[in-house]
Amino acid sequence: MEHNQSRRHALKLIGSAPLLPLASGLSASVLSACASMGSRPAARAVSFTSMAAPSLNNPAEMATTLVKSGLVVDYVDGTQQTYALKYQPFFMTGDMVPDGKGGSILAGGYYDINNKPIIDKSVAGKERHFYSDGPDGTSLLTLADANVPGIKGKAVFAAVQFEYTTRDQGGNNTYGVLPSPIAILTLDQDQTTGALTLVKYHNVDMSSAHGLWITCGASLSPWNTHLSSEEYEPDAQFIADNKVFKAYSKNLYGDETKANPYHYGHLPEITIKPDGTGSVKKHYCLGRISHELIQVMPDNRTVLMGDDFTNGGLYMFVADKEKDLSAGSLYVAKVGAGFSLDPNAAGASLTWVNLGHATSAEIEALANTLKPADIMTASKTDPNDASYTKVFVDGVANWVKLKPGMEKAAAFLETHRYSNLVGASMGFTKLEGTTVNAKDKIAYSALQNIQASMVKGNAAWRESVGITVDKAVIAGGVFAHNLAGGQSDVGGKQINSEWVPVRTRALLMGEDIPSDALGNLANPDKIANPDNLKFSEKLRTLFIGEDSSTHVNNFLWAYNVDTKKLSRIASMPVGAESTGLHAVDEIHGWTYIMSNFQHAGDWIPALHGKVQATVEPLVRANYKDRFGAAVGYLTGVPVLS
Repeated sequence: MEHNQSRRHALKLIGSAPLLPLASGLSASVLSACASMGSRPAARAVSFTSMAAPSLNNPAEMATTLVKSGLVVDYVDGTQQTYALKYQPFFMTGDMVPDGKGGSILAGGYYDINNKPIIDKSVAGKERHFYSDGPDGTSLLTLADANVPGIKGKAVFAAVQFEYTTRDQGGNNTYGVLPSPIAILTLDQDQTTGALTLVKYHNVDMSSAHGLWITCGASLSPWNTHLSSEEYEPDAQFIADNKVFKAYSKNLYGDETKANPYHYGHLPEITIKPDGTGSVKKHYCLGRISHELIQVMPDNRTVLMGDDFTNGGLYMFVADKEKDLSAGSLYVAKVGAGFSLDPNAAGASLTWVNLGHATSAEIEALANTLKPADIMTASKTDPNDASYTKVFVDGVANWVKLKPGMEKAAAFLETHRYSNLVGASMGFTKLEGTTVNAKDKIAYSALQNIQASMVKGNAAWRESVGITVDKAVIAGGVFAHNLAGGQSDVGGKQINSEWVPVRTRALLMGEDIPSDALGNLANPDKIANPDNLKFSEKLRTLFIGEDSSTHVNNFLWAYNVDTKKLSRIASMPVGAESTGLHAVDEIHGWTYIMSNFQHAGDWIPALHGKVQATVEPLVRANYKDRFGAAVGYLTGVPVLS
């Protein structure tokens, strides 16, 4: 159980260290996780040992965050040190945690536009403050001028966002009906062990950003801000039929008609302040798409974006200025011949359609003033009018007609439909997390599922987009994109970036299987339904978190891009998604792997039918009757030989 206080204390007593502080050649500091180990020479290489997947031989292991993997450090003098990895939570959602003012605050709690708690009234006499079971994107960082009372070592900060809550106390589906909170955690870093202890939890005021909608994955910007996301943008063209959005508006504003759909589906940026508080700025010029998480390249200007959508695209933004996402040019990819699921294939070329240039302020102004019908007409039935164009939006046929002079508004507020109109390759399904290997100039994207709009002959598939496979791979895969400079868009205009994806190819693939003895529908020894991706430059490792409908337990993997070794390093509670992934190469000499999960015990009958009866009581006991979820990180304990 992640909230067991004695377990937390025991790990600290035996010299628990957040993964490890790596020596020169990989990081700047010297190994000191356990004083009895003495001084060490420089580290030459780092590798992970893989753990077995949990099974019904030990149901308790299926019902918790299980870490039985290791990390092996090889030194230049030929010696070696192994670390046993463990999971260390900061809190479980629903816990009362310190507010830094001598009081406490509900972890993962929801608030309306006036920062008043939103109350779950679904069961008479049991009203309570709503809290999330869906912690997601997390960023860990430090500030040189940190000033928070109660710090005994050094202050470290984390931004943690909460995507949604699965159900209310009455068992009703509450996905998307609550405004997503983001919290700032102030953590006290022990300078002997590197362990992190929560001393302050601060809920960021989102009123200036109109509240946040379904915040999913996230990344840390090179300039030390938390880059959030708003996923599955509410479809403004058919918003009158959207009961979820009406409920969201009711919870946020107290009025189901007040929220404006064009205010959501954008990129919020969180700036953490030295006192452990934070502020939000929502950017409206990076496209209104199903933002999963973005990756800013080392130039501080080029942004590669996930688009967790059916009939989605690969999007890129190039900012006008470094470290400033408030203005720039938006691009969407065209995929050339050769798209393949074979990791040995050369892959397909990528070229880029320029959707336009805008500032965040001007697009927010358009969002404030324009109605969907001002921008375009969209119908889900064929109008039998040649002036309309048939496109597919989230797997559904639409017939679309752009209003004269509305190109910019369409590009930034109706981005999916407009991308279809200008000939982009809108055929990806659930193109999720992105990250970059800067040394090799390779970016990575997770395709959670390869199905529907990607499969030849499917109703949502179109041959013209250049993304075609003969058979679905529900388990998905990870793709690698070569990056280069000197590129021009399809109109011949130069792209002002040295980090443009120019070719995409399969890197790692999942494997669908018939249901095995446990119920897995994908090979448990390969990745399945990858979602979160983060790359560690120092460890030369791609970390992969799963959001799977095919693995009974979702896993966190480490893939060394040099040795090609894939290691399972953690298992989430059964039915839970691996979220909050963040690989932090160095903070005050220590290396961290952040990891959360969400919706433990989210049962899929076809997947969990063989284990649910046995494991469900354990999950309910561990995680507040399935209402709780953990936020934390991996630690490493030296193994004495």
